[in-house]
Amino acid sequence: MHTTPADTAPAHSNLLKYAATARASSTTVIGHYSTSFGLATRLLEARVRTPVRTIYALVRIADEIVDGAATEAGVSIEEQRQLLDELELETERAIIRGYSTNLVVHAFAATARQCGIDSGLIAPFFASMRRDLDPAPFTAQGVTEYIYGSAEVIGLMCLRCFVQTTPRSAAELGVLEDGACHLGAAFQKINFLRDLSSDQEVLGRNYFPGIDPLHLTEAQKNTILDDIDVDLAIAIAVLPLLPLGCRRAVAAAQGLFTRLSQRLRSTPADQILGSRIRVPDGEKLMIALTKCLGPGAWKR
Repeated sequence: MHTTPADTAPAHSNLLKYAATARASSTTVIGHYSTSFGLATRLLEARVRTPVRTIYALVRIADEIVDGAATEAGVSIEEQRQLLDELELETERAIIRGYSTNLVVHAFAATARQCGIDSGLIAPFFASMRRDLDPAPFTAQGVTEYIYGSAEVIGLMCLRCFVQTTPRSAAELGVLEDGACHLGAAFQKINFLRDLSSDQEVLGRNYFPGIDPLHLTEAQKNTILDDIDVDLAIAIAVLPLLPLGCRRAVAAAQGLFTRLSQRLRSTPADQILGSRIRVPDGEKLMIALTKCLGPGAWKR
């Protein structure tokens, strides 16, 4: 674990107040952008809840550069690339420096220093964000690389928060990392399928090479979902290895996306193109409660 300036600052210091404000800003970001992920984080023990929120906040801010807010503000593609470069550089510097004028970056940097998140995970994420600004069609290999950077590394970042105070053997850590990657991949692929039409028509992107997004067939839909269900099954098998303080939250998130997969399976392909499939809030709550009280949820 790295020691940050805030760790050694006196209780009344300006830096501690600034760090608390930065963490609060991350909570605000997740509160405005995600009901599903926000619900899951509330099930985390306090030790990891805030660090995971800081990861989400940085990812969300970067994603907004390439997926909407920056474009609506009149920012050109070239300027968006520059903003991503600047955000990545500021993130790396803040991890070294222990301070950033960007509250979200400051909060993430503290988490990175504490949990051992380094450029090996940060760089692939920003590479995937830049790929969204490239109009060239995706290849199958390109999509695999994109999913790793945009989703799997987020799972690996969260995992480092989870196991920070509960050391695992190299073999166990390898299994956990594999599960984190598959769960992140499943989340991303489900969202690709939910956003198939808007990604193509609004953003000009197709994350399923060889498939016409506007003419998705039932067979193609089911092939995609078969692949997703394999990812989810691998992730589910790893759940018992997770520390108790995060197991229920991960199970709830997995449960929510499993339900999304089921709803996508039962929705005709042409209807998926017309509306974004979601799980009603009441059902989300029931899934979370079931995962919290279900078998293994409390077993150490």
